[in-house]
Amino acid sequence: MQTTPEQVENQILAAHAAYEKARDVEPAVRGSWLEAIASALEDDADELVGLGTQETHLDEGRLRFELKRSVFQLRLFRSEILSGEHLGAVIDHADAEWGMGPRPDIRKINVPLGVVGVFGASNFPFAFSVMGGDTASALAAGCAVVHKIHEGHLQLALRTAAVVEEALAAAGTPKGLFSAVVGRQAAEALVDHPLTKAIGFTGSTAGGRTLFNRACRRPTPVPFYGELGSINPVFVTEQAWTARRDAILSGYATSFTAGMGQFCTKPGLLFAPVEDSDIVADLLQQELETKTAAPLLSPKLREGFDTALDRVRSAPGVDVLVQGDDSEAPRPTVLATTAEEVLANPELLEQEMFGPATLLIRYRRGTDLAELAALLEGQLTATVHGEPEEELDELLTVLRERSGRLVWNAWPTGVSVTYAQQHGGPYPATTAASTTSVGTAAIGRFMRPVAYDSFAPQQLPPALQDENPWNIARRVDGIHEPAGQKAETL
Repeated sequence: MQTTPEQVENQILAAHAAYEKARDVEPAVRGSWLEAIASALEDDADELVGLGTQETHLDEGRLRFELKRSVFQLRLFRSEILSGEHLGAVIDHADAEWGMGPRPDIRKINVPLGVVGVFGASNFPFAFSVMGGDTASALAAGCAVVHKIHEGHLQLALRTAAVVEEALAAAGTPKGLFSAVVGRQAAEALVDHPLTKAIGFTGSTAGGRTLFNRACRRPTPVPFYGELGSINPVFVTEQAWTARRDAILSGYATSFTAGMGQFCTKPGLLFAPVEDSDIVADLLQQELETKTAAPLLSPKLREGFDTALDRVRSAPGVDVLVQGDDSEAPRPTVLATTAEEVLANPELLEQEMFGPATLLIRYRRGTDLAELAALLEGQLTATVHGEPEEELDELLTVLRERSGRLVWNAWPTGVSVTYAQQHGGPYPATTAASTTSVGTAAIGRFMRPVAYDSFAPQQLPPALQDENPWNIARRVDGIHEPAGQKAETL
């Protein structure tokens, strides 16, 4: 079942028409649309989770949690748009005494971009798929969405898309505000179409970079928000290793095998002051024997994992610390090398093994961890296990330059949907380091600011009128005002 380019054309035209009808609706109406989707997903949870267990090798508990996350996210976004935070409304009244000379009346607001193409991921059939973060944030922003289905869970994605379309229709949205397409031709047509104004993507570095380049080659380039690859390094200080080595190894084993190592935030590198590799191997082996193995999500993903694992395992200076296997449900593999090897061959730190495998880097006591960190490419996360009294400013500064989220004495797997969440990072982690694909700030990716200079009150959009008819939060003459407050002129 492949969507033809002609069908994509019709869907994008319908999405654009729906966007034009829906772009200026008040927050309460748009919020009701998100609630309609959330309620529909809850009502159809049993059917959707059942399809997920048939197609993905993921257990029911994991799938139900993912679906719960997606529902929560929709409702959190609803509360965000009701408050108007995503609009970023700013009012500067005319001021004859302004410091650099008289200023005119200037008011600014964020407006939606238009039709957004969203590419679903294979490893999260709910959280980063049909009604995952990109789709939810684009709809919350006021955009229309055409979603490119990931065929790794085709039937689940098709049914989820149908549930969403039915919910939106029942809620009274314009027809075409959301739709889904299938296939490579459809993906290319979606990226190329002049009415597509932005792309959201979660997937491989190779696939994402191909689409990113395609989006940039368009006569009119569009934003491409791609989450590509990340190895998520973990640095353990000497003091932390001495104080709680066993607990750190236990947490590491749990984190890198979560979801069979198929999380974008899986810790793939552990820098630790290991002196006795045999003891560490025994401890990790004991921990890993308690982990349940399962087949990887798709044959293509398994092929990529095997290739990456072989590449790292056969690299000079790399040893096998814990031997996995090549069964259908592969047991975890821990590889090991030294700090001296990675200083000589930094490419060892660049190979993502998307699956149950990880690389331990042994460093000698007194090693400059900041020097090792400086070898890293862009990452979604970087973790430090240390003690509160340690002076780690240099290491943390280097890691801050290379990652979107710093984690202290915890593990990066598990990305909470919150106001402060940052799920992004420098390339190749993402193609847009200043943005996030998780959390309420994700909505802003699919909006752009517009200023209204010297307009009469009756010509202004509701969000910028002094009476504040939408009751949203705004910044007026430099002062942040909560929702429900009118703007008083100077």
